Amino acid sequence: MNLLDRHIFKSILSTALVAVALFAFILMAENIVRDLLGPLLAGQLPLLTSGRLVLLSIPVVISYALPLGMLTGVLLTLGRLSSDSEITAMRAAGISVPRIAGPVFLLAALGVVLGLRINFESMPWAKLQYERELSAAVRSNPLSYIKQRTFIREFPDCVIYIGEMGAGSKDKSDLRDVWWWQLDSQRRVLRFIRAQSGHVEYDETANEFIVTLANAQEQEHDRNAPEDFSQPLRAPTAGQVDPIRLSMARYFGAKTVHQKLAWMTYGELKAEKARLEQAPVPADGSRQRARDIMKVKLTIQDKINTALAIFTFAFAGVPLGIKVSRRETSANLGIAVILALAYYLFVVVIGWLDQHPEYRPDLLLWVPNLLFLALGLWLLRRLDRA
Repeated sequence: MNLLDRHIFKSILSTALVAVALFAFILMAENIVRDLLGPLLAGQLPLLTSGRLVLLSIPVVISYALPLGMLTGVLLTLGRLSSDSEITAMRAAGISVPRIAGPVFLLAALGVVLGLRINFESMPWAKLQYERELSAAVRSNPLSYIKQRTFIREFPDCVIYIGEMGAGSKDKSDLRDVWWWQLDSQRRVLRFIRAQSGHVEYDETANEFIVTLANAQEQEHDRNAPEDFSQPLRAPTAGQVDPIRLSMARYFGAKTVHQKLAWMTYGELKAEKARLEQAPVPADGSRQRARDIMKVKLTIQDKINTALAIFTFAFAGVPLGIKVSRRETSANLGIAVILALAYYLFVVVIGWLDQHPEYRPDLLLWVPNLLFLALGLWLLRRLDRA
């Protein structure tokens, strides 16, 4: 690698690293605000735990930020070199466009290797560790999710209000003035309970809170027409009612996290595929078995193609960066975002075919990368002949 190659390689590497960091931050921000910021401000997650969870989310977003960062780095660097006439000087010295792009392709190939490592090893490990640490933090202080003088909407299909929480032990607390609304799928009230007192305790085995109420008044709406107030409300009980169970599945599930295909390593995915292929097939379950196998194949191919996109984005970005010849960051970023959106839209549409294995969506996932390679090759040949 001569001086010119090192210059192009270092320029694109530094720009791509900054772009990857930018896209990773954008992708992480939504997860931080949705899952971590609220519990942190409410005192439900310690600051140190929140920091570790943020770090563990980095490999997950890097998987998607690497292709975007590489494309942006190529467009910005080659656009600047072209606008400064450095590309013109290189070509006047007899250096072809493919030769100029050699360091870009080398960097992109290294990026593919890194992407495969992240997608099949680092990201699954980080995601599992993230879920475990979040689960441990919630289990260490579960009653912090029950707040007084607040309408609690975190639990599925209900809203609960607690006027006052008395002093209690770690797993049990006295309650005063409890209001509970049971909702249907359209968020309409089906049942309402108001109790003067009660207590709550956390059942770690069932992963749920158990709220026992006393001195309660209960009303039930017509389940077929809950908003029809012309009908009298039913009040089946007065006094003590059956315990209310509030699931904590939103924060961590009862099932093992390894059951999610996207969190599996390459070895685990291959083992899962072999297990499904060797499992006995029920008389009426052959189609479902084919769908389950296709989901595993899609997961493997998606991880491979996401890593391969680092190279194909760079390959298509070389002639685009030289041809556009812009120094403006916003213009090149806009091109990168448009191309990436087109790519990921195609991938999402193909992913919808996971219930139709006969269409071979695992093979169709290669189409976006092949299209980008074809586009880059066509543009390179045109540019080299110009």
